[in-house]
Amino acid sequence: MRYRALVGLVLSVVLGGCPKQKEDESLTFAEAQQAVEESTLSSQAESLQSASVEITTSFTIGQAVQNAAKEIGDFVATQLPCAEITLADATLTVTYGAKSGNCVYKGHTFSGSHSIHVQKNDEAQVLVHHEWKDLSNGRVKLNGTADVTWDFEAKSRQVVHSVKWTRVNDGFTVTGEGDRTQTPLAGGVVEGIEVNGTRSWSSSRGQWDLTIDGVQMRWVDPVPQAGSYTLLTPKKKTLSLSFERVDDDTIKVTVANGKRSFNFDVTKVGNIKSS
Repeated sequence: MRYRALVGLVLSVVLGGCPKQKEDESLTFAEAQQAVEESTLSSQAESLQSASVEITTSFTIGQAVQNAAKEIGDFVATQLPCAEITLADATLTVTYGAKSGNCVYKGHTFSGSHSIHVQKNDEAQVLVHHEWKDLSNGRVKLNGTADVTWDFEAKSRQVVHSVKWTRVNDGFTVTGEGDRTQTPLAGGVVEGIEVNGTRSWSSSRGQWDLTIDGVQMRWVDPVPQAGSYTLLTPKKKTLSLSFERVDDDTIKVTVANGKRSFNFDVTKVGNIKSS
């Protein structure tokens, strides 16, 4: 009797202590491809938004906010004669394409409207609020807001956004938010920016959360040319995305999870193919 009780106890411990089978966390090609598509759309929206912010950075620090807004309007007019510009106090409204003439800036052909409100402009801090209505470059369309704060000692700016962007060719829509720090590339802001921070978005495909680590973005590219992303998918898989320039038109994106990885080539117009 004692022997049977002991056997029963041992079996109970062994069976009860067996680890549960882990869920399959391997990376499939379809998941990797979807991750590249999602991050590419997000990066295209980031590039359009950043170019739109960049055109509003030409003004004198420390003057009245109304004067700063006027300086911004004067600069936009010199760069984009296609724009109709109105100024009310410290708020500037820009409608792209309302007039004839050039509408291209940093590789983006603008349409839609952009409101810029200079909230603070002193030596300690500059804060500008942006609002976009159907801002587009023909590939993505942007609606939403962002607050941009400058740190002059670090030569950086912080961008906190809440936006909805739509892929023009099929109407696929994403709603997202983010908090990023941007600094100029080695060749200066004329070449592009380096970005660190976070972005998250949701769509019919679920919720995506992105950590951005030292990515280098040129204005004309749909994805970064260097750096890395850490992407949490709707299935709670953590993927790493790294970027490497192949040539002037193509960037290789490597998607990895554990021991498995896939490579994709992304062209300047946003086309994606396995490599």
